[in-house]
Amino acid sequence: MNKITSVQNELIKTISKLHIPKGRKAQQKFLAEGTRILTEFSDANWKPTELFSTEQMEDTARELFKKEPVIVSDNVMKKLSTRVTPSGIIAVFSYQRETAPELSSGPVLVGITDPGNMGTLFRSAVAFGSETVVVVEGCDPYSPKVIQASAGAVAQINILNWSWEKLIKNKKEFNLCALVVKDGQSPEAFKAKKDLLLVIGNEAHGLSEEQIDDCDAQITLPMGEKSESLNAAIAGSIALYLLK
Repeated sequence: MNKITSVQNELIKTISKLHIPKGRKAQQKFLAEGTRILTEFSDANWKPTELFSTEQMEDTARELFKKEPVIVSDNVMKKLSTRVTPSGIIAVFSYQRETAPELSSGPVLVGITDPGNMGTLFRSAVAFGSETVVVVEGCDPYSPKVIQASAGAVAQINILNWSWEKLIKNKKEFNLCALVVKDGQSPEAFKAKKDLLLVIGNEAHGLSEEQIDDCDAQITLPMGEKSESLNAAIAGSIALYLLK
């Protein structure tokens, strides 16, 4: 059994570049790690381009993907991992799936900058039946922190990384419904409609006036008088639930 023990190994150096957005963009790949998260990818029939494990996790890695992992030392696993405590299994996946996803009813995340918020919204989208998520600017949807926060939901959702202009051009029969803090309609007015795209804005600034004007409708969550607004991930998740 060949085992990589040097962090200076060329393959290890190449894969480590996936820790940053520039490296992921250049290689069109991302990494995911941990048994729980990789089980989600396996269940969704994702095929890793590379698979790494320590000797202790070799059988688990092989069972997950029916693929022989590259065995690495604990020191090399620390180099590959973005976690404080590495799980012992890391898989690398390509951005591109076999077939390009078609837009479907679900959330549009505009300028979401916090990986925890984005990951939570991915998780909510899957839980409430969405098949696609449109990401407009904001943080990288394939960053390790987003994948971790999504608990592997990234594997269950089709991500469309579009500009706002591309969204407007390609939304077809779908209606854009902006989630706003006040003066929007009640979620009840849109419940169970299949042609909605819920547009959720930046955590601090929300949506721009131009973006709101481009939307077909506005929705506001009813709240008590003492509450000004909710976190973007919480508000978006509640709205997705009420609209399902």
